[in-house]
Amino acid sequence: MIAHKIPVSVLVVVYTADGQVLLMERADAPGFWQSVTGSRNVGETLEQTAIREVREETGLDASRFELTPWNIENRYAIYERWRHRYAPGVTHNTEHVFGLRLPAPLPVTLAPGEHVDYLWLPWEKAAEKCFSPSNEAAIRLLPARL
Repeated sequence: MIAHKIPVSVLVVVYTADGQVLLMERADAPGFWQSVTGSRNVGETLEQTAIREVREETGLDASRFELTPWNIENRYAIYERWRHRYAPGVTHNTEHVFGLRLPAPLPVTLAPGEHVDYLWLPWEKAAEKCFSPSNEAAIRLLPARL
């Protein structure tokens, strides 16, 4: 039996004090750039999900840096191409936004099969490059947090 994803996820905007943002290109969707994202596992808090996803997708230990919930919740329709990962009939996901502030851009270790490339970009350029409207909107809030 295949375990379905829980339709509750985190979006973690990884950024630096001078406003650079980490974006990664999806392996299963070339040209789709995003911040760290991922679904909550059974029994995890949202913060635990954020820490796990950052570690899995970048190799970084989020607990060593400033991880902050932004108290933003986005509900959106799951893209058709990824609905098979969820239980039958599940069409929407609730995403919780976090920020992870690093002292400077760091090299990351991408998760094989999940992402193929990464970039550090000024926040304006990063927002423009995101395929997800909620990811773009979160990055556009960054100047108020710097």
